[in-house]
Amino acid sequence: MIRVEDATARLLSLVTPMPVEEVALADAMGRVLARPIAARHAQPPFAASAMDGYAVTQPDSAPGDSFRVIGEAAAGRPFTGAVRAGEAVRIFTGAVVPEGASRVIIQEDVTRDGDRITLGDAPDPSRYIRPAGGDFEAGFILEPRRLGSRDIALAASMGHGVLPCAKRPDVTILMTGDELSAPGRDLAPGEIVASNGYGLAAMLGAHGAIPRILPFARDTPESLATAFDLARGADLIVTIGGASVGDHDLIAQTAGTAGLDLAFHKVAMRPGKPLLAGRLNNSTLIGLPGNPVSAMVCGVIFILPTIRLMLGLDPTMRTIERRLAGPIQENGPRQHYMRARDLGDGTCAVDLRQDSSLLGVLARSDILVLRPPGDPARAAGDVVTAIPFPH
Repeated sequence: MIRVEDATARLLSLVTPMPVEEVALADAMGRVLARPIAARHAQPPFAASAMDGYAVTQPDSAPGDSFRVIGEAAAGRPFTGAVRAGEAVRIFTGAVVPEGASRVIIQEDVTRDGDRITLGDAPDPSRYIRPAGGDFEAGFILEPRRLGSRDIALAASMGHGVLPCAKRPDVTILMTGDELSAPGRDLAPGEIVASNGYGLAAMLGAHGAIPRILPFARDTPESLATAFDLARGADLIVTIGGASVGDHDLIAQTAGTAGLDLAFHKVAMRPGKPLLAGRLNNSTLIGLPGNPVSAMVCGVIFILPTIRLMLGLDPTMRTIERRLAGPIQENGPRQHYMRARDLGDGTCAVDLRQDSSLLGVLARSDILVLRPPGDPARAAGDVVTAIPFPH
């Protein structure tokens, strides 16, 4: 067995970054910007009115001052002349501030009679002009990141209709076992519902991958060999089950026959000890244990960092600190990822049941409390490190 840290380093050394492709702005939500982009112009590109009102030259106009209205400016329809002392231009929000104007008097502060306006007794002293480049200047840089709705709006305002994004990795998920039955079917004697592949597909899809679930493979070398043929060409192959050392655990053997260059097999962690990884032809392969919780936890600890690195993002997992709401026993020789609930007040409650088959416990957990090997018993109030469990 190797340590989690060593297994992670070996796995990430196998990763090939994804190529870059051009993606239309409307389709870029959730994609990863692959390289920096620069603003093609300032924002706003001109001095603009922040309110409806009248553009005048005098910044210190006083109550009772009167101006002759000489024209109008609206968004997309600038006033083409210049404003001089004693003149005003009717202006609307977003319009170009006319040449010579240094202030917009809001419409509530004036009375108008024909082509003349007069300031009231207590006009708002604000100038209500958004300067050119007040948001950002031409050349402003948006750095690589996973693009959210705010980033999309920013990229659009920077003048980009197409963005250079990392290609989404194709992930093939292979669930193995004679006992597996598809969700929604009645169970025959000895069958169990295959669940972990669907959970992993949802997790990886939400984090930038394109998951594809293969038909179940049976516990025979022939069935597994056929499955590996179907998986050929995937950026990442994830197998579930068959990674241990029993008579029916054939992943390492069959993948080896298919050309697997094994990086490691078995990790000093709980749950997830039978994990294996390597390169199979041009794909990275991760072999997960079959227990549902083991597969999902290994997805967080190993597969999500792999996906992030493929996309050009920092693979480092975010950790948080919480105080224990109750005591927990000493840990054994393997690093333990304990399912727990974040109580929202800086504390967490570790579930008393940690068996790797309990998806009900996993579903109500939102963090994994990380216990180093040999960690002593902890009391309520002790600070522990935890990993947020992604949706």
